[in-house]
Amino acid sequence: MAMDEKTLIERISKGDKIQRGEALPASYRTELMRLMVVFVDSQLAGAAGFANMINCGPGLRERRTAAQIVADRFDHAEQVLDLLKDFNVEPRLYVSSHAWSSRLDRTIDLGNRRIGGDKRLNVFHYPLEGWVDALVLNALMGTASAVQLGELRHASYAPLAEAMVDIVKCEQSHVEMGEKGLQDAIDHNGLAGAQAAVDYWYPRVAATFGRSDSEHNGRFKLFGLIKLANDERLAAWEGQVNDMLGRLGLSTPSN
Repeated sequence: MAMDEKTLIERISKGDKIQRGEALPASYRTELMRLMVVFVDSQLAGAAGFANMINCGPGLRERRTAAQIVADRFDHAEQVLDLLKDFNVEPRLYVSSHAWSSRLDRTIDLGNRRIGGDKRLNVFHYPLEGWVDALVLNALMGTASAVQLGELRHASYAPLAEAMVDIVKCEQSHVEMGEKGLQDAIDHNGLAGAQAAVDYWYPRVAATFGRSDSEHNGRFKLFGLIKLANDERLAAWEGQVNDMLGRLGLSTPSN
């Protein structure tokens, strides 16, 4: 029989971790699954979009790096899909259930509005336009992922927390690769294209942190899945990514 919500919250407040195979209250199960599904869908959609950019790389080193990032994202999705098997999710069917490469028109700005059948972050509904554009998104979103997923290393669900340790390290390496690639692109092509991409992607990546009054954020905190409010995580990202943009000679969009 599943433990009741009060008992679970008391355990979490004492620092206990919930282990794989425990019978979970429906409320905790729902929010935990929501977190994992958003992660998996975003990794699959992100990989599908970035895969189209591999052959846009100017040299073999750049193409190899892009292919590695795509492979890493598929690996991360697979790790969390394995956890979702305990929640009656069949990975092979799940992967084929959505068109992960589908994108909206680039002129659309969804903000925080959710659309579509899958649960990808909205930033992965927008199409990439060339190599520099892809590098900018990788740098901005990689920094966001390191912030957002960093919290999950301490999540109350032990299997997810354990998986996130290596995943976050990998995301941080993607940020480093993205910044290096972007610096190389700027050295060869100047700042204009990169700045235009920053102006486009910056607000769309910022929107992935959600609303400050998010009901789900409150539930995630209650169940010990995360600790920070959305606006706190957004501020952490802004600090890190603005420093990176400054190193590259790029500017934060004014609006």
